[in-house]
Amino acid sequence: MIRAMIFDLDGTLVQTERLKAYSYAKAIQELSPAPVDEDVIIEAFKEVVGLSRREVAQCLLQAFDLESQAQSRMDQFGVTTPWQAFVQIRLKYYEQMLIDPQVIRDNVWPHNMALLSEARQSGCLVGLATMSYCPQVHRILDALNLQAAFDFVASRDDVENGKPDPEIYHLVANELHVIPSECLVIEDSPSGVKAALAAGMQVIAVTTPFTRTAFHGSQLLDPRWIVNDPSTLPSVLADRMLSNHHGAVDSTVLEKQPGVDY
Repeated sequence: MIRAMIFDLDGTLVQTERLKAYSYAKAIQELSPAPVDEDVIIEAFKEVVGLSRREVAQCLLQAFDLESQAQSRMDQFGVTTPWQAFVQIRLKYYEQMLIDPQVIRDNVWPHNMALLSEARQSGCLVGLATMSYCPQVHRILDALNLQAAFDFVASRDDVENGKPDPEIYHLVANELHVIPSECLVIEDSPSGVKAALAAGMQVIAVTTPFTRTAFHGSQLLDPRWIVNDPSTLPSVLADRMLSNHHGAVDSTVLEKQPGVDY
C-alpha cells in the first residue's frame, strides 16, 4: 500500500541539472588555459549527475586536468582544497542563473509537476528529498509557489551522507510517519534510485537527457518502472499502483489532464 510519494528536486521537478551543467561548463572554461567545448563538458557532467557536490567537482577537475588551476584559487575563496575553489567558481555562475525566478519557472518538468499536483489532491502524503542545499531549495520552491506543497522537505543540510546512501529517504519516511515500503519515490538519477531502493522504497525513474544513458543497461530497476517518454508516466504510475494490489492512491490518479503539456 502506497501512503506517501517522495520526490527528488533537481532533474525531477525542475531541470536544474541542465542549469548546473552550464554553470560547471562556465567554471571549467574560466579555469582552463586552453579552450574547452561546452558540449564536451556537459557530456562529462552527465556521468556524475546525482553525486554529491564534492564528488562532482573532484571528478570534473580530474577529467579536465584542472586541479592545479583550481588550487591556485584556494586563497581567493578561503578554502583548503581545489575542489572547494572550483565549486565556488561554479556557484557564481549558478547563482546568477537562479536570481531570475522566471529562469526556474521556465525549466520545470511539467509531467512530474502534474504528478506532484495529483498526489497532493489525492490526499497522499508528499515529501521532498534533495541533495541541494537549503537556501537553493527554498529559492526554487519560492519561485514555483511550492513552499506549502510538501509535508516534509529534506535537503543536503539535513543528512550526513548524500545519495546513493539511503539516509535522506529514511529521514523523510520517519518524518512522514510511514514505513519505507509504503513510499513511492520519483527520481531521475541512478544515484537517487540506488538511495531509494536501499531505503526499501518503491521507485519510478523518470529519466532526463542527463540521466537516460546512465540507466541504459544499468539493471537498477525493472524496465517497467523506467520512464523515458514522459507521456507514458500516467500509465506507468497506474501499473506501479496495481502491482501493490490495493494502494492507498488510486491507480487512475494520473489520468492525463487537459491542458497539461506532457
